Amino acid sequence: MDLPQLLLVGLVLLLGILGVLVPGAPGAWLVWAAVLWWALHERAAGAWAVLVGSTALLLVVQAVKWQLPPRRLRGLGVPRRMAVYAGTGALAGFVLLPVVGAVPGFVGGIYLCERLRLGTHGAAWASARRVMRAVGTSVLVELFACLLVTAAWLATILTGP
Repeated sequence: MDLPQLLLVGLVLLLGILGVLVPGAPGAWLVWAAVLWWALHERAAGAWAVLVGSTALLLVVQAVKWQLPPRRLRGLGVPRRMAVYAGTGALAGFVLLPVVGAVPGFVGGIYLCERLRLGTHGAAWASARRVMRAVGTSVLVELFACLLVTAAWLATILTGP
C-alpha cells in the first residue's frame, strides 16, 4: 500500500478514536472499517491477523458495553470540553506508558477539566468520580480497544506486514 493510502487509513483511525468520545458517533466501527480497508489492500498475513484480532476485540467490546451503564452526560451538566480533556489524557497516557497508561490518562483528563472548572481538589475529584460512574467506564472501554487496534495497526506497518 502506498503512503497516501496509509495516511488516509491513519486519518480514518484517528477519526474513529475521536468518534468514540462523541456520544452516538460510530467510533469503533470507523476504526474497524479502516483496518478492513487496509487489510483488503495489503493482503499479507500480518494485515489479516490484525483484522481478525481487531474484529474479535471490537465485538467483545460491543458486548461488554451493553452490560455497562448507558451514557448520561446531559444529566450531570458535564461540559463538552471534558471529552477533549479525557481523550487527550488517554492518548497521552497511552503514548507515555504504552497500553496501561490510557486508563490513568483518561481519568486524569477528566480530573484536570473539573479542576479547571471548579477550582478545588475536593470538588474536582468528587465530580470526576461522578462522571466516571455515569459515562467513563463505557467510553474508556471502547477508547482503550480502539487505541489497541490502532497500536496493532501501527506496529504492523512499522515492522512490515
